[in-house]
Amino acid sequence: MVSTANFLAVDIGAESGRCMLGSFDGECIGLREIHRFNNSPIRLLDRLHWDVLRLFTEVKNGLAKSVQECGSGLTGFGLDTWGVDFALLDEQGELLGNPYHYRDNQTKGMLEEAFRRMPREEIYQQTGIQFMRLNSLYQLLALEARKSPLLFTAKTFLMVPDLFNYWFTGQKVCEYTDASTSQCLDAVTRDWAWSLLDRMNIPTHIFPQIIQPGSVLGELLPSIAEEIGAKGLPVIATATHDNASALASISRESEGYLSSGTWSVVGTELIEPIINDITLRFNFTNEGGVCGTISLFKNIMGLWLIQECRRTWSLEGDNLSYNEISQLAAGAPAFAAVIDPDSTEFLTPGDMPARIRDYCRRTGQKVPDTPGAIARTIFESLALKYRWVFERLEQILERHLDTLQIIGGGSQNRLQNQFVANAINRPVIAGPFEATTIGNLLMQMLALGFVSSLEEGRQLVKCSFQTETYLPQETGSWDEAYPRLINQIGSVMLG
Repeated sequence: MVSTANFLAVDIGAESGRCMLGSFDGECIGLREIHRFNNSPIRLLDRLHWDVLRLFTEVKNGLAKSVQECGSGLTGFGLDTWGVDFALLDEQGELLGNPYHYRDNQTKGMLEEAFRRMPREEIYQQTGIQFMRLNSLYQLLALEARKSPLLFTAKTFLMVPDLFNYWFTGQKVCEYTDASTSQCLDAVTRDWAWSLLDRMNIPTHIFPQIIQPGSVLGELLPSIAEEIGAKGLPVIATATHDNASALASISRESEGYLSSGTWSVVGTELIEPIINDITLRFNFTNEGGVCGTISLFKNIMGLWLIQECRRTWSLEGDNLSYNEISQLAAGAPAFAAVIDPDSTEFLTPGDMPARIRDYCRRTGQKVPDTPGAIARTIFESLALKYRWVFERLEQILERHLDTLQIIGGGSQNRLQNQFVANAINRPVIAGPFEATTIGNLLMQMLALGFVSSLEEGRQLVKCSFQTETYLPQETGSWDEAYPRLINQIGSVMLG
């Protein structure tokens, strides 16, 4: 038994951020929330940005609270964030404007522009990354296409978590897992895709060294250490992409996973990327994982639909909690309507309930007219879309997957967990819901020698956190509803 070690894990998602204090006594991991804060985009004129200065301040506040709790007992600090978004620095290392939000409209038409410069098949062969207009590649291309001075005066490109790590340590590097979300990385060499960047006319000198998850960046800068009283605290580049952190915590006994949050991710863990005609056709992605792994998965719009509905209902005076929304959905009629969650009209912020009603009206379905009916439509449609992706994953792997493990905040939604089990007709293991924070902690512990391997860390997670199993129920009605989703996805994707 060793004395308790304390680590601060900061997880910033697209809706909120949390600073979680993790403790390790040699046998189990414990978690306690220290600080929580909102994260919402800022609209300036016709552009959507992240307020990174406020987010950095919130992280410092959480760090200061952790130091007050632990004093000299704080052992390590690491953070993770959402993917794809980035910052540009000038030659003095100062920020060139607030980073754009991935839902900003600047990337409209950029996929087509990219394919004009380099065939779609060649881009995918190099990167192995799914085509989404929000990817860093198309954000950079948007800057290049309009000859933005931001791009052509920039000295350094940093992904958002790398920006925060730079502000804490002074180190200008890009961590591998988050860099892999950019579609600017070569999937085989795991270095920047230099020839791709050249073809896009994106300056290559701005891209810094890539480091692996679990790298120790150094100690806090003296000015920050003095400000919060944390002299000598090591900062670890965890798996800085939140999805990669979450997947670090899962059991390998689970053959498929669903990471459920603002975005949903359905996939599996591999050692090498799978880049072929089938993964290209179904737009699957090969992103970097921890300890040499690759995550093969496909993004689905996810609980963003519920989040935007909740925001709209709140503006209308109906302040519903997520639990209340689930309760209303449970009481609404089943399969009144089915939507494709990934339809483009659901990508950007706005009146999501109105968009869903318009979608149902346009597709000749019953129009949901209450919060419960709209939420039920979303939850059922998400479960059906998970089934569609799960089946495509089995087709790519050429084998049957026995179970699906749901991790992340969405795994707390018991109604949705049961819907997923029903839709895929397989057992679903739910938890741990704090998977991202746990994976963040594991990479800190691995970096500092508290665990010797990823497998040892995953066994530790199994001992420390409970999961819950959901068995399929009433699968016949889900089988009947499934073709309604398939018809909306279209024959082009199915073949």
